[in-house]
Amino acid sequence: MGEYDKRMKTYPDTETMLIATAQRGDLDAFNLLVLKYQDMMYRVSVRVTRDERSAEDATQNALIQAFNSLRSFRGGSFKSWLARVAINASYDELRREKRHIATPLEQFNNEGEEVESPAWMMDLSAGPEELAESSEVREVLQSCIRALTPDYRLAVILVDIEGMSYEEAAQVTRVPVGTVKSRLARARMQLRTALKKFESLLPLAYQVEMPVYA
Repeated sequence: MGEYDKRMKTYPDTETMLIATAQRGDLDAFNLLVLKYQDMMYRVSVRVTRDERSAEDATQNALIQAFNSLRSFRGGSFKSWLARVAINASYDELRREKRHIATPLEQFNNEGEEVESPAWMMDLSAGPEELAESSEVREVLQSCIRALTPDYRLAVILVDIEGMSYEEAAQVTRVPVGTVKSRLARARMQLRTALKKFESLLPLAYQVEMPVYA
């Protein structure tokens, strides 16, 4: 059980009530919300900034911005609202550092060489053999997802990787739900086609990494 769940056991309010309480300036209520969503915000920031330290700064700034603008939240998915704040804060961080905004799913080492399997995609709890297999699959998926157009790629990130609903993804991208569904359907079709080139890895990829493409 996570820290959020443990504290919620002794806190009488639902998330909706927590948000309402936080909107009145209650920092403790906001901190409970942070416990639930800060990891998601950090993951989004890492994918945008491609740098852990920048992502940490962006996440901290996003949390401050979220608290300061919390009264502007008028309902809907709080998760998608925070994801949008995290994305904006990440772009602000990149502009502040005057860095080039590149593909969210790519990372580069200190020598400027592309890293095919970024650290944030690796399961550090896996054993050496499992890690090697999952690394190979991730390299394939990384390549296929990177080849998608930006709109399709973002749909896959939000829905298939972050687990957002169509409605939440629509709020984040600010497009109709039907557009999200259309982009995701076309992205999945392109991924199925691309993955056929790696037939020997497909069973593992389908069962472990991307069950929605089975």
